[in-house]
Amino acid sequence: MSTPTVPSILTGNYTVDPAHSRIGFVARHAMVTKVRGSFNEFEGSGYFDATNPANSKLQLTITAASIDTRNADRDAHLRSNDFFDMDRYPQITFASTGVEQTGDTQYRVSGDLTIKGVTRPVTINFEYTGSAIDPYGNQRIGLEGTASVNRKDWGVNWNAALEAGGVLVSEIVTLEFEVSAIRTAETT
Repeated sequence: MSTPTVPSILTGNYTVDPAHSRIGFVARHAMVTKVRGSFNEFEGSGYFDATNPANSKLQLTITAASIDTRNADRDAHLRSNDFFDMDRYPQITFASTGVEQTGDTQYRVSGDLTIKGVTRPVTINFEYTGSAIDPYGNQRIGLEGTASVNRKDWGVNWNAALEAGGVLVSEIVTLEFEVSAIRTAETT
């Protein structure tokens, strides 16, 4: 299987297709297993410059209350003041500050992640996974990315000690991005 290359014709403005994308996370629970979750409501857009990636940009807005770990009690706890305090901070945002190509199809996207009113720099490593014209004539591109963050950097501090040592919820959380983006009309 060959690695896809990024043709210059893909340069343009894009909107994230939430029906075919996923923004998720993974955290270790009780020091023994991983719990996965995702946010079901988000929007994003940006400009992708395949020839000069430094000109690229991305912005995402996530509805915090759309968190879904497939467990209603856990989701309610995550929405509370113990974790995300979603009544006071209904959105999580990311705005890129720089894009660097690190391989044929790899990119390092630096930007500002805001959670609970706290903005901190984050770097997300993305891989271009391909492009296609869908049945409706839309140009699509695919990107997958991950970043590891310490949730305490954003004031998401709640935890419980375990009897045998360790904690209930890991401080390090892996953010996961599986993106299908649709090219939009060009602007001048």
